[in-house]
Amino acid sequence: MKRSLNVSYGAIQGTYWMYYGVAISFASVFLLDKSYTNSEIGVIMAAASILAVALQPLLADAADRSKRISLIGITCIISIGLIAATASLYFFPEKALSLSVIFIIIAALHTSLQPLINSTAFYLCESGHEVNFGVARSSGSVAYAVFCAILGSMVTNYGTGIIPAAGVGVLLLLLLFLWVTRSFYQKCVSSRPLDRDTKDFQKEEPIRLNDFVKRNRLFILFSFGIMLVFFQNSVFNTYLLQILANVGGNSSQMGWLFSFMALLELPGFVFFSQLKKIFSCQMMLKIAAVAFLFKVFLCWIAPSVGFIFMAFLFQLISFPIFLAGSVHLVDEVMEKGEAVKGQSCVTGMITLSTVFASLLGGVILDLSGASLLLMLSTALCVMGTLIVFATVGRIRKVKAFRPICPHSRMLER
Repeated sequence: MKRSLNVSYGAIQGTYWMYYGVAISFASVFLLDKSYTNSEIGVIMAAASILAVALQPLLADAADRSKRISLIGITCIISIGLIAATASLYFFPEKALSLSVIFIIIAALHTSLQPLINSTAFYLCESGHEVNFGVARSSGSVAYAVFCAILGSMVTNYGTGIIPAAGVGVLLLLLLFLWVTRSFYQKCVSSRPLDRDTKDFQKEEPIRLNDFVKRNRLFILFSFGIMLVFFQNSVFNTYLLQILANVGGNSSQMGWLFSFMALLELPGFVFFSQLKKIFSCQMMLKIAAVAFLFKVFLCWIAPSVGFIFMAFLFQLISFPIFLAGSVHLVDEVMEKGEAVKGQSCVTGMITLSTVFASLLGGVILDLSGASLLLMLSTALCVMGTLIVFATVGRIRKVKAFRPICPHSRMLER
């Protein structure tokens, strides 16, 4: 049963990140084909990010406090809404205000799912079985890598009309895996006796949003540093096609680069628990921030597509270590009643980076080109790295309770 729970959660991560390819990675490809300009695409993605920032704390608060709908149930409801919105893209053959609104909703809902998907690993640990977040998240990278390579080639051969169809198919798979995971979880819980530790855990009261802010000011400042570090990551996710085109690349190479990037993430996710035994979470977050900085700097000075592929080798120790490290840090410093809010805070700041990257990126690309955009991304990454270095080691640790699952320090073992 433990193996089944991990496999099904890995499938959830896989399908979530496959849909990321539709909603975010190939957004520029889809919208450029509908006659949108870079600036207009930037506004759409920024508006989606703003909406997601507003939605995330509300959904996180609901997930932390709801007694009627489970975390998986909330995720299923949002996924059904995404299916309807994605299918409706076929009704718009060209640029239109309604198409812009629908795409904003799609990107916002998808982004808002991320803290819920990540926190599902905590939720599943209540079954009494270990959930290895690092390995599960690596499944997301593998699925994303394969999906982007295939989708990039299909778009080149058949056009952008294939993108919404692929999105609907992936979301249907996500719903299936959510249902399967929920079934495994219920079987585990029903067969597990309620012990004293479980009772103590269940008495843990949810923490209100305003109290969360007061208790975690330093953590929020650290999250602001994350926003500056991830500005460059958001630029690559939204405008990689334009960056590659600046050195002679195309959409097929974009798909392969996204796949290459995702495959590089695998070792960091899979072996994070081993790395955690050698390095502290705080130290790994510092190393990852520096790796991000090197990656964007080398892309800024890159003379060719091949050089950009080489620069992305830093993805090996940047994105997976930073993401897994931040998830693990929340697990270390947050109580159960604020855990989803902690995940939402990190994800919200990453989403805000997408707001600024989308708005500034589109305008800068239209006015000055990719080189200036990458220079700005490098400068902001320097600032964010300094903030991470100054704050991450000072964030408090909370040990006020013992969770149900002895393995719920998810990446530690």
